[in-house]
Amino acid sequence: MYYVIVNPGSGSGRGYYTWKKLEEGFIVAGLKYKAASTKKAGDAKRLTTSLMEMHSEESPLKLIVIGGDGTMNEVINGITDFDKVVLGYIPGGSAGDLAFGLGINIDTSELIKRITEGKVLRTSDIGQITYNNISSTYSRLHDDEVKTTRYFDVSAGIGFDAAVCEEALSSRLKKVLNAINLGKLTYLLIALHQIFSIEKNAMDITTKEGEKLHLDKAIFAAMMIHPFEGGGFMFGPYADCNDGCFDVCAAGDMSFFTIMRALPSAKKGKQFKYKGIHALKSSEIHIKTQKPLWVHTDGEVSVKSDDILIKNTGFKLKLMV
Repeated sequence: MYYVIVNPGSGSGRGYYTWKKLEEGFIVAGLKYKAASTKKAGDAKRLTTSLMEMHSEESPLKLIVIGGDGTMNEVINGITDFDKVVLGYIPGGSAGDLAFGLGINIDTSELIKRITEGKVLRTSDIGQITYNNISSTYSRLHDDEVKTTRYFDVSAGIGFDAAVCEEALSSRLKKVLNAINLGKLTYLLIALHQIFSIEKNAMDITTKEGEKLHLDKAIFAAMMIHPFEGGGFMFGPYADCNDGCFDVCAAGDMSFFTIMRALPSAKKGKQFKYKGIHALKSSEIHIKTQKPLWVHTDGEVSVKSDDILIKNTGFKLKLMV
């Protein structure tokens, strides 16, 4: 039995049509399936948790996700035992950073073929963020229940990159660009807008190994499992999703003109040549800031915090794609 969670609105409706193709693949292969669609934020997480509670077979739960990075993030936060789940993922969002990271650049028909074969083809690390302190400011589309921990499978970030994600969550521009298959431009245009809003805010980053980085005027810090976030910005060009570590890209103490030169270079992972952009690597990162900043997990933003801990969980996503 396959279980499918569909975000029909992902990619301005492409999620629905992708599901219909997958359904046809199930019928042709003679496979049993059940599908449910999400209607609002939090549905994917609730559906996943419910499936975990219902599943009583010895074999792993075969769960297929059709949607964007945000849908996938909700799903992994609904999983209660990663050893008992095998995931299939068909990207349908505007950013597609997980698809980039996994190298999913084949057509939907090939993905459906892999999924219906039901074999585990690869694994990927899972990170967890702990908010040691949460401000009273919530995002425009925050969860009904804000928890102090959250899993992520692509990246987590604090500062500029999270502020871009927070604005994009409720952006009309994103909906318009998605409709004409230009959704990735959303993040670039909002990023340019956010550059002018950066305020002075000190940041201290400490790794598990004791390496420390202080920024007087921090811009952001991104903890990367996969190379890309924010619609294709390669903040972790050497990130390996199975090495148990995060590749950290931290930026601060830079002039406006340096930021403007460095930002486009991040599309190709060349940003580290600029003074003020730093690379670290560790399985555990502690970050404290002078004032609370937006924090994201896989582009999902709920809260601001001035004290976060990011750790590798040791769990693995088992993937059929």
